[in-house]
Amino acid sequence: MTGLLERKVAIVTGGTSGIGLATVERFVAEGASVVVADIQDELGEGIAQRLGDAVFYCHTDVTDEAAIEAVVAKTVEHFGSLDVMYNNAGAGGDPAPMTELGSEGFDRTVALLARSVLLGHKYAAKQFQAQGTGGSIISTASAAGLQGGWSAAGYTIAKHAVVGIVRQAVAELAPHGIRSNAIAPGIIMTPIMARTFGVPVEDAEPFAEFLAEKLGSTQPIGRVGQADDIAKVATFLASDLAGFVTGVTIPVDGGATAVTQGSFSTDVVDAAKEYTER
Repeated sequence: MTGLLERKVAIVTGGTSGIGLATVERFVAEGASVVVADIQDELGEGIAQRLGDAVFYCHTDVTDEAAIEAVVAKTVEHFGSLDVMYNNAGAGGDPAPMTELGSEGFDRTVALLARSVLLGHKYAAKQFQAQGTGGSIISTASAAGLQGGWSAAGYTIAKHAVVGIVRQAVAELAPHGIRSNAIAPGIIMTPIMARTFGVPVEDAEPFAEFLAEKLGSTQPIGRVGQADDIAKVATFLASDLAGFVTGVTIPVDGGATAVTQGSFSTDVVDAAKEYTER
């Protein structure tokens, strides 16, 4: 590694698995100190033990505003400052189509996927301003935040909101030296894929391998994505190399949103059904 994040302090929400875990590992390898903010305590404590003093675990429910405020405060207490906030925590949300989506399911989805991103901006920006240092805020959007048809209504709408938060952040925070950018993953093989289709956690890895084999050829670049593909871009956005980059949403999708989607939205459902029924 190149030490791109040497002496930087970062928070990664949803940092115990998938994209979050890959990002934690890469941030640490690049020299950062990282707070893993999640609700999976056993996994979080295990990651902190494995990666050593560079990592601190903090139980954080990102749907609770007080918890987001607290993790920022605990980060500063533990490591002395904050340089990077990565709003990554998420799940599939309510799977109902528009004609069946209720207000409760929609509100729950938005609270997890969009409101948490807004609050992450709020408290990270307050800390950056107090330090007078500026900082980098990164948020996980989605290909579903760029186009319709990739996911259910609640998820799609919430991820579109993430893009809007990033753009508004430029208007309000750029004068303070605070950068805000998002990453829009395409099809990434993480545990959330298994949860989305009701596959038991113990089958998450073989399910991901099955989907990768079935769907790789449907992607313009010839393969599906891996968590570290996102972590690499997050590392760039967190680093000083991206010092003039703000307000953008970077698709990390193997080119999928650059071309007509074709039948992919049905391909993934058919492949998941084939796996679960075999």
